Amino acid sequence: MSTNKIGVAIVAPAGYALDPAALGRGIAALEAQGCRVRNYYDPADKFQRFGGTDAARLAQFHAAAADPEVQIVMALRGGYGLSRLLPALDYTRLAQSGKMFGGHSDLTAFQMALLKHTGAVSFAGPMLCDDFACETPSDFMRRQFWQCLTGPSHTVTNVSPQNNPAVDVSGTLWGGNLAMLTHLVGTPYLPQVDGGILFVEDISEHPYRVERMLLQLLYSGVLGRQKALLLGDFSSYRLGEIDNGYDFDAMLAYFRAQSPVPVLTGLPFGHIRDKATLPIGCQATLSSDTQNWQLTMSGYPVLER
Repeated sequence: MSTNKIGVAIVAPAGYALDPAALGRGIAALEAQGCRVRNYYDPADKFQRFGGTDAARLAQFHAAAADPEVQIVMALRGGYGLSRLLPALDYTRLAQSGKMFGGHSDLTAFQMALLKHTGAVSFAGPMLCDDFACETPSDFMRRQFWQCLTGPSHTVTNVSPQNNPAVDVSGTLWGGNLAMLTHLVGTPYLPQVDGGILFVEDISEHPYRVERMLLQLLYSGVLGRQKALLLGDFSSYRLGEIDNGYDFDAMLAYFRAQSPVPVLTGLPFGHIRDKATLPIGCQATLSSDTQNWQLTMSGYPVLER
């Protein structure tokens, strides 16, 4: 797919690049696809575990949004850090910039706050590190990313049996990293979405912690306002002898019995190589039977070519 004349800004609102060579690899990968890359992240400015001081990371975000040569603002990586910036971000200014903000993991906090304060769509999808910067970037990831951002509609399917319930629902698509979503419950940064399709993912979270976070969404009333819950990837956790048969499948069976809405699995999204791109705040239709499901998204901004 030709991406000539598409400007991509790299910002580090959370962590810094752990691999010193990753920044160059990621930029080269985007440039090889014809993008113009504007890098607002300086590895020399890293501070503690962050890609710069709070003030510096905030300035990166606002400067990238003001850059007339940029259409996409892409997070360098996740980690932790956006929670510190939430009160200081100018959401109206960022939304009115018309930029397409992309990433996942810790960026979920910003994406939720942007949706809450402005209703603007952002994109849950790849970041520079671990996606475009890996030695062999996923063709699925790149295809999903550019197909979604050039729209005007986008479809993700799952064709492997997952014992999912049959559903046929439509609503606002929203969600992201489960830990970040539950972190925002009770704050001014979590949007109240009614009749939505909520998607979640996480990494290195034991099934009991996943259950605890899902129960928080249930007990706080967030889940009951949705039409369906779609689970992405939950991996890199370690079970122990104390679990005594309590694994992810056992947790899922228990939670499905508690959930007031259907819970589906198999979304190719999360801290994985082959990840889909999902417009947060768009309109979506989710239809499934016991063998497969299809998520169709529309009504989101696309790149002007």
